[in-house]
Amino acid sequence: MGAKAKTVYRCTECGAEHLRWSGKCDTCGEWNTLVEEVAAPRVLAGGSARRKAGVTALGSGGAVSPTPRIRDVIGTEDHRLRTGLAEFDFVLGGGIVPGSMVLVGGEPGIGKSTILLQVAAQLQAAGVRTLYVSGEESPLQVKLRADRLGGSSGDVELLGETLLETILATAADRTPTVMIVDSIQTVFTGDLEGAPGNVGQVRECAARLMRFAKESGIAVFVVGHVTKGGGIAGPKTLEHIVDTVLYFEGEGTLDHRVLRATKNRFGSVDEIGVFRMTQQGLIPVENASALFLGDRERHHTSGSAITAILEGTRPMLLEVQALAAKAGFGTPQRVAGGYDARRLALLLAVLDKRAGLSFANLDVFLNVVGGVRMQEPAGDLAVAAALASSVYDKSLPADAVFVGEVGLGGEIRAVSQIERRIAEAEKMGMTVAYVGERSVPKRAPKAIRVEGVPSLTELFKRLFR
Repeated sequence: MGAKAKTVYRCTECGAEHLRWSGKCDTCGEWNTLVEEVAAPRVLAGGSARRKAGVTALGSGGAVSPTPRIRDVIGTEDHRLRTGLAEFDFVLGGGIVPGSMVLVGGEPGIGKSTILLQVAAQLQAAGVRTLYVSGEESPLQVKLRADRLGGSSGDVELLGETLLETILATAADRTPTVMIVDSIQTVFTGDLEGAPGNVGQVRECAARLMRFAKESGIAVFVVGHVTKGGGIAGPKTLEHIVDTVLYFEGEGTLDHRVLRATKNRFGSVDEIGVFRMTQQGLIPVENASALFLGDRERHHTSGSAITAILEGTRPMLLEVQALAAKAGFGTPQRVAGGYDARRLALLLAVLDKRAGLSFANLDVFLNVVGGVRMQEPAGDLAVAAALASSVYDKSLPADAVFVGEVGLGGEIRAVSQIERRIAEAEKMGMTVAYVGERSVPKRAPKAIRVEGVPSLTELFKRLFR
């Protein structure tokens, strides 16, 4: 007689198991993270369940495994598969590593399935056998997308299946070099009674796919949906299992998308690739600075400043727009798009205390143009300059770039790799760069003047006299 299934509640943050639901996880302290999961109890030989006995409860049935020395392990990372999409390869660290597992997440409709089908088509055209597993769309829907993309998309092998055992058996029989699973939330295993997409199913299916990739040498891509909070749906262990995590970002109203690596065991993290969405799919954009500054010449007004940030190893120019307007009623608003709202509140306090600019009766709106999230503090100086420009209602020089971190004392601090930032600004036609005094490079560039500024007060004197 089969074992009766039991219902447990598992935390989506830490994976702790609870016998009953509660609003707070007792293990990690997070709220509203317990989800119901149906799990069959494990039955051991003889029909008796294992007693929990701490460290004495050791596994049985194992075998002695060989332990070669690290230097004797055969293999190299140099053999990467090029997809033909330069930006995609750049984010991965140079191409696809055989036997790796990559998780691609993003909002619905952002382009996850489109870019992976393009990757499959490019690999197939290069003679690399690729298997596309579709659990969300019917074969006809995939064919219609392939017809729209053109190229070699129609030559990709397609499997419409959601049962994990069938997917692994088919992949083992067909032996592709790359397998794409769209999506991990639709795949389920018959060994668990939970519905597809719950915590147990996602964790178990991801673990088996990862083990299959390592044992067979087949590179596996899986698509992951995101929650309303912006994280990938399912347990946090899903991101820990895989080798690389890629996030697709971008506004639905814009025609460009940003692919960001937040974890990469075979390359640097925080690298980004920029793509333009067209009728023929996603096209890589080589010069991201030109894309984000394209409309600046025609719409240059007060409250606009340029900064140079580093996304991984890539310098990129961004436009920051600020608007300070008289508050109509109640508490003044503080609205930030693409910038940390708490960091904005800090800069407003510094401008009030150190530079004499009061925002107590002003609504403040800040936007990083292009839907890009500016995370590093090197853009603080541009934000402060844009805010001051809006208050004084005087435009900043269109050919000026502002790079520096603003301290609580109003001082402008140095940032890393200033030479690369200035070189990117020089390439984009900027003629003056305002940086911290300690950031002035020893070798002066040819076509751009670098001015070291000690504080916000001194900067505003130079800009607004």
